[in-house]
Amino acid sequence: MTYMGLDLGTKTIGVSLSDSRGVLARPYGVLRHDNNPKSCLMELIGIIEENQVEEIILGFPKNMNNTVGPRGEASLSFKKLLEDKIKIPVILSDERLSTVEAEHTLISGNVRRNKRKKVIDSVAATIILQEYLDKKEK
Repeated sequence: MTYMGLDLGTKTIGVSLSDSRGVLARPYGVLRHDNNPKSCLMELIGIIEENQVEEIILGFPKNMNNTVGPRGEASLSFKKLLEDKIKIPVILSDERLSTVEAEHTLISGNVRRNKRKKVIDSVAATIILQEYLDKKEK
C-alpha cells in the first residue's frame, strides 16, 4: 500500500511517498501554489494516480498548546477539498515542529541554505509520513 505525505505551507506543498509496502517514506518534491492550494489539485491527482496512492497523510499544524490556529484551519479546509476531489482517505497527522526537524536534518547533512529552501517542505512531508508509518507499525 502506497501512502502520500503532504506538508501544506502558505506558498508550497511538500510531497512525499512511501514505498509500495508502506514502510519507508521518501521525498517526492514541492508544488508551488502561492496561497491557493486548489491550484495544485490536478498535479496532486496525477501523482496519486501515477503512484497508486491509497491513503494521504496531511500534516496538521496545531499550536504548542494543542489549539488549532490559522494554519491548522487551512489544513482542515485542504483536507475537505482533497476528500471531495479524490476518493481515498485523508488522515490528519500532528506535525508540530516537523519543519524545524527537517531544517536540522538538512543542516546536519551540510545542505546549503539556498538548497534547503527548495527542499525543506518535501523533507518535512517525509518526516510527517515516516512518523505516521512508524506509529502504524506498532
